[in-house]
Amino acid sequence: MSQFYRDSAWLLGRRQVLGGMAASVGTAALAGSSASVLAQGTARPATPIETRGPFPADGTNGRPRLNVLGNPGVIRRDIRSSFGGMAGGADGAPLELELQILRGCVPLPGSAVYLWQNDAEGAYSLYDRAEVNYLRGLQAADPSGRVRFCMIVPGCYGGRYPHCHFEIFASLQDAASGAEPALVSQLAFPAEPCRALYRTDARYGDSLANLERLPIERDFVFADADTAGRARQTIALTGDVQRGYQGAATVAVA
Repeated sequence: MSQFYRDSAWLLGRRQVLGGMAASVGTAALAGSSASVLAQGTARPATPIETRGPFPADGTNGRPRLNVLGNPGVIRRDIRSSFGGMAGGADGAPLELELQILRGCVPLPGSAVYLWQNDAEGAYSLYDRAEVNYLRGLQAADPSGRVRFCMIVPGCYGGRYPHCHFEIFASLQDAASGAEPALVSQLAFPAEPCRALYRTDARYGDSLANLERLPIERDFVFADADTAGRARQTIALTGDVQRGYQGAATVAVA
């Protein structure tokens, strides 16, 4: 079964459940967070809840249930290597990604971000490749509500637009203890930089052909947003394959 069909099977059930959790969990899970640093400007619309998909390794699926969040090795900035006794790293174009976590216009320092992604060939560690656990990491936001991950630009596998997954928790302790996240969502990557990378970097295999078949407007996760909404869920990406890439995005918790 392809990643696309496994992703699709999760969408309806998970989105309905998470939608019901949004108001109660979003308020309760981050109620204790310090918000002493105020951002300037208009409150940002809340980032929409999206499906976890079938590859989270957060304790919600797998037989036995796969969960990396209790492993102290998962708390790290550079997620390109395996950890906790596993060996192996993810090859691909390096990306430094900065996320700022807000509620309205207020940063959420101390909130924890768990991020995971597929590799250049479209595979997910622990599921497609059971012998590795790379491209998964957890960090606490700094006093300005920011976290920074060293990762790779993901490949585009059949049936999905290029993306990464994340969950927001009240704290590292909440993430490790199995508390419900305040937000589960996904971020998209801009088409043109991905297209240029996939065209020139053989490590990305069929990614260019897959991307050409599925623009973001047809991706089952991002298709229900309007143009402005998709833009808010798309990482601002600069750089190139020679110099590496830098990305930034803002995530707003309801």
